[in-house]
Amino acid sequence: MKTLASIEQTATGISNIPIWEMTTLESLAVLLIVLATLMCLYRLLFGPTTPDRIVSADTLSVIATIMLCGIAGVFQSVLYLDVAMIYGVLSFVGIIALAKAIEGDKS
Repeated sequence: MKTLASIEQTATGISNIPIWEMTTLESLAVLLIVLATLMCLYRLLFGPTTPDRIVSADTLSVIATIMLCGIAGVFQSVLYLDVAMIYGVLSFVGIIALAKAIEGDKS
């Protein structure tokens, strides 16, 4: 039997139950993503060669795409998945253009 408070919460969309709490596994995944981001930023800034910097930029774009997908899951919105897909394609094209630019005309 529903109480007046539960009916009121359903009608207003307000409840005391948190929408999303992080489990231990999710916390570990976020920690690993942050560590990967920091390592890539280090390689991007202090990389010994240009190809190392290009690879770290590519990895950072993949991490950003993963974070957009995670945000889509948290907010339960498909819009973020569309943004992640477009961002992934554009970053792929950008990385390919950078790789072609540093390769030069070696043929």
